[in-house]
Amino acid sequence: MTIIANDLRKGSIVLVNDELCEVVDIEFVRPGNWRAMAQAKLKNLKTGSTFMQRYATTEKVEDVQLETKLMQFLYASGDQLHFMDLNTYEQIALSSEVLGDQTKFLKEQMEIYVKFHEKTPISVDMPTSVDLLVEEAPPNVRGNSATSSTKPVTCEGGHVVNVPMFIEAGEYIKVDTRTGVYLERTKK
Repeated sequence: MTIIANDLRKGSIVLVNDELCEVVDIEFVRPGNWRAMAQAKLKNLKTGSTFMQRYATTEKVEDVQLETKLMQFLYASGDQLHFMDLNTYEQIALSSEVLGDQTKFLKEQMEIYVKFHEKTPISVDMPTSVDLLVEEAPPNVRGNSATSSTKPVTCEGGHVVNVPMFIEAGEYIKVDTRTGVYLERTKK
């Protein structure tokens, strides 16, 4: 399906030189006496490399429609992550490279959306935040809790994040999966 470049949005999947690419960022530029253009930062879904592409706003771009399935994370085995379709109970294995740094946020039984192109899984939509158990935390120093100082803690999955001084090992915290920053303390 073709669309015009003016309809491109962040997160769109397009075909560039017979390769699937995701629009990471897009900016519409209208320089002085020139015609308007779309400056897109694209990420090749196969290689992971990013590059800039400039389109005239009326230029046709090959848009790719993806099938999205809700799947449950089962377990990790070496470099493979195993997921199960909640409707058909069919299981698939994905390389951990597909998720990249977001693998540290995966927990067993977590439900995520997996995007497929022609029955091949190509990307994953993680939830915006996840509750993680703090496994290691340096001790709190008396009197530091009133200031806005932070300390690094290690969470389950190996994610290291800066948290307020009052957070201790054994507590649960909410972490933003897009940025990896601490959001709040939670109860489990």
